[in-house]
Amino acid sequence: MILTDDPSVTWDRRARLTAGVLGLGAFLTQFDVTALVVVMPAIGRDLGLGMPGLAWVIDAYSLAFTAALLAAGALADRHGRRGVLLLGNALFAAASVACALAGTAPALCVARAAQGIGAAFLITGAIASIAGSFPDPVLRARALAVIGILSGIAMALGPTLGGLLAAWLGWPAIFLANILPCGLIARAVPRFVGEGRREAGHPVDWAGLLVLTGALGLAVEGVLQAQAAPSMGLIGVAAGLALAIAFARRQRRRAHPLIDPALASDRAVKAVIVLLLAISAGYWAVLVSLPAFLMAAFGIDAQRAGFALLAATLPMLVLPPVGSRMVRQAGWRRAFGSALGLITIGNAILTATALAGSPAGALVGMTAIGAGAALAHSQLTGAIVALAPSGAAGMASALTMVARQGGFALGVAALGVLAPTSPGGAGYAASFAFAATAGLIGLCACGALPGGSDRPR
Repeated sequence: MILTDDPSVTWDRRARLTAGVLGLGAFLTQFDVTALVVVMPAIGRDLGLGMPGLAWVIDAYSLAFTAALLAAGALADRHGRRGVLLLGNALFAAASVACALAGTAPALCVARAAQGIGAAFLITGAIASIAGSFPDPVLRARALAVIGILSGIAMALGPTLGGLLAAWLGWPAIFLANILPCGLIARAVPRFVGEGRREAGHPVDWAGLLVLTGALGLAVEGVLQAQAAPSMGLIGVAAGLALAIAFARRQRRRAHPLIDPALASDRAVKAVIVLLLAISAGYWAVLVSLPAFLMAAFGIDAQRAGFALLAATLPMLVLPPVGSRMVRQAGWRRAFGSALGLITIGNAILTATALAGSPAGALVGMTAIGAGAALAHSQLTGAIVALAPSGAAGMASALTMVARQGGFALGVAALGVLAPTSPGGAGYAASFAFAATAGLIGLCACGALPGGSDRPR
């Protein structure tokens, strides 16, 4: 049984504020990644870090974030989603201050890892709270559209805002900028977001959780190291797979497994996870390659390439509400099928553009993949939460983030392996063809989704 406050029943001012408060968590977890990219050289100069050390500044956050997601999901379902959200928010704020004050590379990496753990609890609690605050599919879709817009703002404008903060106040200001939104979350969540928790829950399988987080961490790190150190990458992936098998065997022997069997065996849930993987590989990972492609193919500088990249990122600011309406009117299968179709076609256009060298084609392809991702990104979270059994919204939201992180890591690694070794843009055709294939796989998975916008009754 789930205990919750009375949910919003209309899209009134309180409902909009609730969605905005929960969306701040998504904004923070996105902003702290995108804003940091532009100041990495400055961090390297100040702390004496080369490229391997700078990579760990990013990886420490990513690995801790991924490893903590399922723990956050389990605790949210058993001890309260709002409480997990607030705990993550407090840890994220404290770790942000520690990042700003870090005077050595090890101190910064430890603080970044703490940030990643806080971000995992923050975003898992926020997404899981959507289910209790907006049980109606229509309102939930609107709330997720708001979250999608805030995520898009962080993703599209994060590098620009981060660059301005660093230019005015130095790179520590990027971390200190988190304090204000964290304070707003701490003040507003108890007022606008109701609690949701089990009346009585089974104990958390901490040993199993440790095995699973170890499997995720090793697999992600193996993928991240695949290009620079193939042998170490292979060892990491193999070790992660071995731990995943051990976890599966342990769960089969337990009366109350960590991941709800109904969630793990649901055909539609599996399809949504495939879609999340496909969008991560077909859009988010492609964004990493696009600036280099634009500079190599058309001879433009980094500033112009960043401006051109807005064709792929600006749709995230304006199209999430359109995705919300599509889900309500056409249902999951058609809405997500249209989105994955755009991603597939956009990457196919980019493949042709890489071979032909057409600037107009590049803009069309980038706009198409950006539109497809914007239409589906936030609504897929709503789909998996709606499909989750009663009381498993926390674990369902954690699984969405694990799928996104895993798809992004796999996509970046694959595109890195396919990256060209010769000048010019033609060598990027293989990378875009891989991304188009990922989109096509996601498009095929849409057939396993129900036609409506909620679990069939």
